[in-house]
Amino acid sequence: MGISAVDGQTARARKKGTTSKRERKALFYGLLFTSPAILGFLIYTLGPMVASFYLSLTDYNVFKDQTTFIGFDNYAKLFSGKDELFYQSLGATFYFVVLRVPAVIIISFLLALLLNMNVKGRSMFRTIIYLPSIVPAVASSMIWLWLLNPDLGLVNTVLDWLHLPTSSWLFGEKSVIPSIVLTTLWGIGGTVIIFLAGLSGIPKQYYEAIDVDGGGWYHKLRHITIPMVTPTIFFNTIMTIIGSFQVFSEAYILTQGGPNNKSMFFVFYLWRTAFRDTEMGYASALAWILFVIILIFTFIVFKTSKSWVHYEGDRS
Repeated sequence: MGISAVDGQTARARKKGTTSKRERKALFYGLLFTSPAILGFLIYTLGPMVASFYLSLTDYNVFKDQTTFIGFDNYAKLFSGKDELFYQSLGATFYFVVLRVPAVIIISFLLALLLNMNVKGRSMFRTIIYLPSIVPAVASSMIWLWLLNPDLGLVNTVLDWLHLPTSSWLFGEKSVIPSIVLTTLWGIGGTVIIFLAGLSGIPKQYYEAIDVDGGGWYHKLRHITIPMVTPTIFFNTIMTIIGSFQVFSEAYILTQGGPNNKSMFFVFYLWRTAFRDTEMGYASALAWILFVIILIFTFIVFKTSKSWVHYEGDRS
């Protein structure tokens, strides 16, 4: 009995040693094959983030011979009210986000519902909806700049022909941000495609059960489609919020922050501070403020998602 017990312990020890060796080998090859991604993150993402945070604590300027560590003076200047454009750019960006995010989610979802129907020419309609999203931002912005011209633009020409009120569009202080939101809806094809993927994953048996119970399209939409597609809505909401806070191309090409700084979006102000005014330290502080804002909004959406996002198989 004693010899058998010793032999059993020896076998277990050998097995444990073999398992540990396999685990170390698997870990080695895992790190080896993931090392390009890890190094890329450390060098091109984490490294610049650390550098930008340090620069935000300095008065670094491209044309200054010496850089001085000033602590949190850049952040104090931002929130003290001395920089009026900081709060103005924040206000313009929040207004843009509040208008754009619901518009993108609702319109994309409705288009996806239409494109998910089994109708003739469905592939062609899907292609038409998606194509604008791959048009370069410069080209599409120039097209919209002509369409929304208050004097010679096609939109005002059609409105005038229909005896409807025209607008200043991009050249009016009150209409500039809604107009920019309108131009961004041109490229929501990617969001529509993601919604289509979510809709295609809904089992048809659920809709057949509604038909058996005598329900109509409203019952299918309310009790099947929307609950089953909430994970996709959640993902698209997060991505749309992040993208909306980072809006830049439209303001840069269409309005240059005007009129009267009404479309001075935060990223455009950050870019102007860094590359026109060459105040890299101050611009780095702006970048970190934007990072914290996006982080807060993302965290809020994640925390509230537990009450409205439903995953298949989740009993709750």
